[in-house]
Amino acid sequence: MQIRRKNFLALSGIAATTGVLAACGGSSDSGSDSSSGASDAGGSSEGAAPERADADLVIWTDEVKAGALEGPAQDWAEANNLTVAVQIVADDLQGNFITANQAGNGPDMIVAAHDWIGNLVQNSAISPVQLPSGASDAIAPVGLEAVTYDGQTYGAPYAVETLVLYANNELTDVPEPSTVEELVEAGKAGGAENVLSLPVGEEGDAYHMQPFYTSGGGYLFGEDSEGNLDPSDVGVGQEGSISAAEKIVELGEQGVLKTSISNDNAISLFTDGNAAYLISGPWALADIRTAEVDFTMSQVPGFEGMDPAVPFAGVNAFFVASSGANQAFAQQFAADVVSSPDIAEAMFPGNELPPVNLELQEKLSGEYPEVVRVAEYAEDASPMPAIPEMAAIWEPLGQAEANLVGGADAESTMTSAGEQISSQIG
Repeated sequence: MQIRRKNFLALSGIAATTGVLAACGGSSDSGSDSSSGASDAGGSSEGAAPERADADLVIWTDEVKAGALEGPAQDWAEANNLTVAVQIVADDLQGNFITANQAGNGPDMIVAAHDWIGNLVQNSAISPVQLPSGASDAIAPVGLEAVTYDGQTYGAPYAVETLVLYANNELTDVPEPSTVEELVEAGKAGGAENVLSLPVGEEGDAYHMQPFYTSGGGYLFGEDSEGNLDPSDVGVGQEGSISAAEKIVELGEQGVLKTSISNDNAISLFTDGNAAYLISGPWALADIRTAEVDFTMSQVPGFEGMDPAVPFAGVNAFFVASSGANQAFAQQFAADVVSSPDIAEAMFPGNELPPVNLELQEKLSGEYPEVVRVAEYAEDASPMPAIPEMAAIWEPLGQAEANLVGGADAESTMTSAGEQISSQIG
């Protein structure tokens, strides 16, 4: 089961083919058309990885990120008298990258989410990055925390996402509720068809439910003596998760959480004026603005008298391939992403992602206050676990939470989900 979220990095969709966006710069004689930024690096069948382009630095990523990266990568290459190729991998970027890297014909870098790190490290596909000494002063802590795995830094972070609470100011008098209980009371008083639009669906959505799960006392994995996540300590099925389950059952009984609300309709219910509140990410901003909703954005509240709500933080970063042909160029690019806001700033118009560069946050705060506020809220979020065992969490926990919304018994449902997860992990 995939993480059930509508990632704002992919709003424009993914192409059905793979190819090169850019291969130019410096003293290139690659035959590329500098006016279009395109070149022919060899075709590929649908879903397969492209042939590695003939360039000093080759970067693979999805279509949306590639479109934003093309120009900045070209500028960087020209400034360093190098050539660069940004190649689109439309399907299974992670799997295609691992395979190509093992064969020695993959890229020098990929751009992807931080929660891939554990699997990439397990497959010896990426190398630690050598970030400049001032990285901790330039990058928000959540960015560096997310790309740190087993004590080593594996990525150059540039953007972050997390869940926030949107309130329709015409449907509630409490735009920034401090507790879930206050949210429910205000939403009912406003008379909206739905108090809260949060994707649950028939199969559940553990990503969007994480704030309520954590506020109720649930955790996913414990930590070992060195602070690393311990997959042998599964929190699902433990006492805290059962307390969280009881609160989820209550919200289901009150009609606040509904399995009829899914990723297909959660945002539109809010933009159409059929929900007082929405829990979603920065990917919802475009639709909300287009609908001209008078809205307020705040952090997701927790349950009264219980723990704070802690959603996931997802960080996007540049990773250096372990078998790339030009690791030195890749390491330099990674260092430059972190040491200066220039590359992330140049990418922003093509893909408006909340930045982790603190200087860039300040630059954008006037014109893009909501985007920057998401980045600030992400500091109170928890980086999505990057260990490979996280894959065992999504389906059992999501389905358990959907069942709880439908009225299932809290203790037996969570205990069963925990047993299923532990069995999968082994």
